[in-house]
Amino acid sequence: MRYLSTRGGMSPKTFTEILLTGLAPDGGLAMPETYPQISPTTLESWRALDYPSLAFEILSRFMDDIPAEDLRTLVNRTYTADVFGSKDVTPVQILEPDLYLLHLSNGPTLAFKDIAMQFLGNLFEYVLAKNGDELNILGATSGDTGSSAEYAMCGKRGIRVFMLSPYGKMSAFQTAQMFSLQDENIFNIAIEGVFDDCQDIVKTVSNDQTFKQKYKIGAVNSINWARVAAQIVYYFKAYFAVTRSSQEKISFSVPSGNFGNIFAGHVARMMGLPIRKLILATNENDVLDEFFRTGLYRPRSTAETRQTSSPSMDISKASNFERFIFDLAGRDAARVKELWNSVDQGKSFDLSTTGLWAKIGDFGIVSGTSNHAARIDTIRETYRKFNVVVDTHTADGLKVGLELREPGIPLICLETALPAKFADSIREAVGFDPKRPAGYDNLENLPQRFERMAVDATQVKQFMASKIDTPNKASASEKLTKS
Repeated sequence: MRYLSTRGGMSPKTFTEILLTGLAPDGGLAMPETYPQISPTTLESWRALDYPSLAFEILSRFMDDIPAEDLRTLVNRTYTADVFGSKDVTPVQILEPDLYLLHLSNGPTLAFKDIAMQFLGNLFEYVLAKNGDELNILGATSGDTGSSAEYAMCGKRGIRVFMLSPYGKMSAFQTAQMFSLQDENIFNIAIEGVFDDCQDIVKTVSNDQTFKQKYKIGAVNSINWARVAAQIVYYFKAYFAVTRSSQEKISFSVPSGNFGNIFAGHVARMMGLPIRKLILATNENDVLDEFFRTGLYRPRSTAETRQTSSPSMDISKASNFERFIFDLAGRDAARVKELWNSVDQGKSFDLSTTGLWAKIGDFGIVSGTSNHAARIDTIRETYRKFNVVVDTHTADGLKVGLELREPGIPLICLETALPAKFADSIREAVGFDPKRPAGYDNLENLPQRFERMAVDATQVKQFMASKIDTPNKASASEKLTKS
């Protein structure tokens, strides 16, 4: 398997060559030359596999330069009942006939990002140890990616994490999860702006090839292909959980901010998984919904990006969307480069009058949007009807999924976080605080450690350089004890 850039300026590379790099040298994103094709016979042969075995079958097709036994060991080490609460890893719960909830938030940070990030932490450590190298990870988070990355990487040899987040715009629980970590290889940087400002800084730093090479900068955001690949697995696993044969079709509803989660579903569909529809759900920041309804992709400015009660989706420039447009454009890198030159200059593009828009239906993505009143009502109704409490992002997915579901087609709604992370909204909806897993009771009262900075890539680079040039006193430190 070889990888190309969405913008055409990178020679074909192996998986391990693109694993640690983040953006391609031309500013594009790494994509496999082709998607592995899974026949109905092969699909059926996977039906009885447990999660680690299924993960190996799928990931080995994207990571074929890692020896099979090494990859199997990494997968088996990652997907355990100890880490994810059960041997199922991503259990499916039936709410009513043809309506299911896919539980993705039983990992260490109570968010779906753990599914890929725990694997990524083990994978990074393996590759770095093999090459005798080190890596300095630069990422941006709107709430969950940051804590998932930090918990996966804390104490890992040869790795430092520099995580940017929008100051004061995450929930208190999300903020405390990140800022309370005391590991010496973890650095939290609170940016005085919105998530898109953080993401723009990451891209600016990643596009400085001299700085990137000197300081060995890598990425764990959803621009990292390994994260997308790891998320593909649970679409297959959920499909097997609700069907009896590979002739059946199902649909998924996916809360979407940065387009990584639903893009993994798109790849699964392109590989041959019988997905009828991928239902994309946004919050008040409805850039993606606007595109799939009208063909206009119009990223919002910082001032236009709204702070909502589903904060992990308070995003107006979706990083992985470029990958989808690459597929929509028939992998025409020159066209993608032209479109993103416009986006990178703060402009929009409109495909509604082009031949590309005529193909949009072939990809099975439909969309809708939610708002605060709707998500509170969905949380309340889900609890009333099913005795299940969901978080605000999952509520957006349920609301839009129920609006767009088709009779006779099973619908799986992806849970993206546990409700404990958004207590204020849960209390508003159902009148009581959500249950917290053991060990999280005192989280917000723990000492917090972070740097506050302006929206300034130069200042971030200076901070990173100062910490990288001063080696950690310990190669590994104890993970924070939550009590």
